[in-house]
Amino acid sequence: MAEPFGARLRERRRELGALCVGIDPSASVLEAWGRPPSSEGLEYVAREILEVVGELVAVVKVQVAFFERFGSVGLRVLERVLDDARDVGVLTIADAKRGDIASTNEGYAEAWLGATSPLRSDAVTASPYLGVGALAPLYRVAGESGRGVFVLAATSNEEGRDVQEARDAQGRRVRDLVLDEVAARNERRDGLGSLGVVLGATRDSPQFDLSRLGGPVLVPGVGAQGGSLEQVARLSAACAPDTVIVNVSRAIAAAGPDRGALRDATRRWRDDVATL
Repeated sequence: MAEPFGARLRERRRELGALCVGIDPSASVLEAWGRPPSSEGLEYVAREILEVVGELVAVVKVQVAFFERFGSVGLRVLERVLDDARDVGVLTIADAKRGDIASTNEGYAEAWLGATSPLRSDAVTASPYLGVGALAPLYRVAGESGRGVFVLAATSNEEGRDVQEARDAQGRRVRDLVLDEVAARNERRDGLGSLGVVLGATRDSPQFDLSRLGGPVLVPGVGAQGGSLEQVARLSAACAPDTVIVNVSRAIAAAGPDRGALRDATRRWRDDVATL
């Protein structure tokens, strides 16, 4: 049986720290790097970032949308990036935010977590707004293949607040319901479950007791989106030890295309995150 994602993530985190570098080859990043708005420019930027940071951090998060915009050619680039990451040994999170009814999620599960899929990653992000239970196929395939799922609970964008902070008939916020359901589904045989959540750095800590989540917490929104390390520190204090992963994307990519500057920026962020 494959080693669970939670165990692999905790081991890598203890070795290399809590920083996750986002590979977000957007149109603005390609332009800033002097690369054309094409699949060739996409591939150059994505693979350069991975080559520089892959041995410095525990995990990278690949923003799928910036590959999908080039259609099948872009997805082939994504496959090569994921292959490269496996060769380096860095863990990958496909930031695809998939989520639908259960029967459709069977397809998403095989695409992003299936053992033989060319798009397989170590974990995938998922949207729970057709029901946390509807994501069951993702949980099942993740468990079978030793991979993970990060369920969106409280995202860093302002537009998400109205939905995520809405209350049910019993007065519980939606984000807390998501957290509670993920915690109930986590398997903790290895000490850290493979079902995690996404909590934006710019959001207040939820009422839910994060120390009993049982899985990892992915924290985006740091740097260009306005989230600070002080905010992350407050969030981390509410979580179990060695469970928080801090994603930084644009603030690191902005140091490129110079490899030395990109490497230095990654190390600075890694060291800063280590102080939390």
